[in-house]
Order: sequence, then structure tokens, then C-alpha cells
Amino acid sequence: MFERFLWQLRLIAILPVIMSLASTGVTFVLGTLEIGRAIFGLSHAADAMEKGYMAKLLGAVVTGIDLYLIGIALLIFGYGVYELLISPIDAGQKGNPRMRSGLLEITSLDQLKEKLVKVLVVALIVSAFKAMLTLPINDGPTLALFCLAVLLLALSGYLVANDRGHHPPS
Repeated sequence: MFERFLWQLRLIAILPVIMSLASTGVTFVLGTLEIGRAIFGLSHAADAMEKGYMAKLLGAVVTGIDLYLIGIALLIFGYGVYELLISPIDAGQKGNPRMRSGLLEITSLDQLKEKLVKVLVVALIVSAFKAMLTLPINDGPTLALFCLAVLLLALSGYLVANDRGHHPPS
């Protein structure tokens, strides 16, 4: 009887699943609003001559993309927790086999961590890019630090793209 109780207790994991899926929706809406604000900002032709206005609009677009990436990370988390602790999602297994081998196929906690890390690193790269858009470069040391930051971003992108980690057999 105790083991049955323990087994049923895993269903409490539905709470973080629901909250992460709701958070996904919120971040997607916020990202869309941010990009919409940037598009609406283009209609103000008089402001286009203002110094830094285009960087501000580009920053809004990049913020929207960053919010989408955070939403994707939340979606992966919710999907992974559901599949690992509650039940495999039958609708995903019956569909197109190509869809099943993608970002949402999660069979272990390590696989969930790997996928989350990849998306979060890309989100951090996008955030760093946004910060670099408005960085004033007035002297040599600032330029050197800017170049170092670009190099580190490129290196992190390369490491994420060339995943050489071990994968458990399927």
C-alpha cells in the first residue's frame, strides 16, 4: 500500500508541468508584444533620425527573440517532466517519426538537462548580443573587451553546435 502511495505521489509533478506550459504561453505573448512594439516603432519616421533609435528598435526585436527562447526552454522542461515522471505522450509517438526525434524527445534526466542547457546558452548569447548593441566603445580597452566578448560568444555557440557528448543508445 505504501509503494502504491509513493507511485501515485509522482503525479504531483503535474503542477510544474502546467505552470511551465502556462509560462511558455506568457513568454510567447510577451515576445510577440515586444516585436510588435518594434514594428509599430518603425511607423514613426520622424523618430528614425534620433540617435540610437534604430538600436532601440533592434533591441526590442532581440528581446522578443530572447523571450521566445526562454519560452522554448520552459516548454522543453514541462514536456520533459511530463514524459519522465507521468506518462509518455501518445500523440507525439503516433505522428511523424521525424517529429519524434527532435528537441522534444526526452527519455532521461540527462537528456532533459542537455536540451535545456543548449537552449539556455543560445538565450544567453542573444541577451549578450542585445547588451552589445548599445555598448559605447570609446577607447582601446573597451574595444578589446568587446572583441573578447564576441570571441567567447562564438566559442560558446561552437561548443553548443558541436555536441560531442555521449548519448545513451536509443
